[in-house]
Amino acid sequence: MTTRILTGITTTGTPHLGNYAGAIRPAIVASRQSDFDSFYFLADYHALIKCDDPLRIQRSRLEIAATWLAAGLDVDRVTFYRQSDIPEIPELTWLLTCVAAKGLLNRAHAYKASVDKNVEGGEDPDAGITMGLYSYPVLMAADILMFNAHQVPVGRDQIQHVEMARDIGQRFNHLFGNGKEFFVMPEALIEESVATLPGLDGRKMSKSYDNTIPLFSSAKEMKNAISRIVTDSRAPGEAKDPDNSHLFTLYEAFSTPEQCAGFRSDLLQGLGWGEAKNRLFTLLDAQLSEARENYLGLIERPADLEDILLAGAQKARRVATPFLEELREAVGLRSFRTVVQNADTGKKKTAKGARFVSFREDDGSFRFRLLAADGEQLLLSRNFADGKAAGLVSKQLQQGGELDLRSENDRFTLWLDGECVADSPVFADAAARDNAIQTLKLALAPQQD
Repeated sequence: MTTRILTGITTTGTPHLGNYAGAIRPAIVASRQSDFDSFYFLADYHALIKCDDPLRIQRSRLEIAATWLAAGLDVDRVTFYRQSDIPEIPELTWLLTCVAAKGLLNRAHAYKASVDKNVEGGEDPDAGITMGLYSYPVLMAADILMFNAHQVPVGRDQIQHVEMARDIGQRFNHLFGNGKEFFVMPEALIEESVATLPGLDGRKMSKSYDNTIPLFSSAKEMKNAISRIVTDSRAPGEAKDPDNSHLFTLYEAFSTPEQCAGFRSDLLQGLGWGEAKNRLFTLLDAQLSEARENYLGLIERPADLEDILLAGAQKARRVATPFLEELREAVGLRSFRTVVQNADTGKKKTAKGARFVSFREDDGSFRFRLLAADGEQLLLSRNFADGKAAGLVSKQLQQGGELDLRSENDRFTLWLDGECVADSPVFADAAARDNAIQTLKLALAPQQD
């Protein structure tokens, strides 16, 4: 079974060594595993909650997209897109908002922390709190549930968001599923071994502390930053304590076990801090120079980045668009054409609760699915130039009559007037295919009211 993993990437600030070691590098390694279907998105809607500087948002999106690609993300293996390029996500956010309990959102850590800070400062509890911050967990739930991710890599401080996505998804399934589980229940994937790197001053490397080493700064800038790493006062020749050295922790995060063992030994034998910093720079520069060159090239070609992200959005929407149509159908946001057809003079109706779901592709063509009562897809139509043509075919199928079904290995096709108009999914074997054909015939068999 393929496991779908979804990773959101914050789009505020410039990526630094801590981001790379703690998130980017392990995520890219994981994306190369054959049993993973990896989705990576730039969480630029989320960024608007924390940042009201348009230029910073614009620049950060560019830098972070270029960073992931330069670091080795293979867009042919993964789905890489901007959150803001998927219109189905905000629509799903609203559907989920309508079932999310206010009490659940009241318990969100970020909201509670802001309220507590206001109360401690003698302010109104909700002073400065936007609806963006308050409803943040619903948007995150939509990010996850839109693509039915099985696992979501998060830090321990974000486990609650995945749990809330589960709660909201379960509520939707209960209200509208009629026995079908629209949403997979995601699991938080906690990476216990992920590195947390110290910054220049020894605290956690963070933009908030202004103690970072930018990932793709020039060689000169990186060397200058490394020279400012705080060390103790032990002179050259005195034994150093690697286990309490921030510089050693940084070296360890980027070295092989053999390199790390040699560096530890040299520190214990009195290697001077100046030379130790030079070795760290040499190590980092060797590892990052090629990626830095790729990054700078991408930054100078923003149109290429745009094309890559738009291609990723199209790939993501091939999943999101038909799924959202199913969800719209489930909550009652249905085409009037379907309603009229089903009520037309009361003569005939599609049996056993089967339903047609129409949708529009990115290229402007129209298609429909025929879903059985349990939600199983029985047919997916070919592309039609307009909605009227697609509607006429679906209406014709509901009129009864002999079906021209043609079996092909473990699938079948449906023909009308000598033209193939729809295809079945691929089934496990011929027996499963034949069972599906019988289900289809029963579903399309007209019944008198």
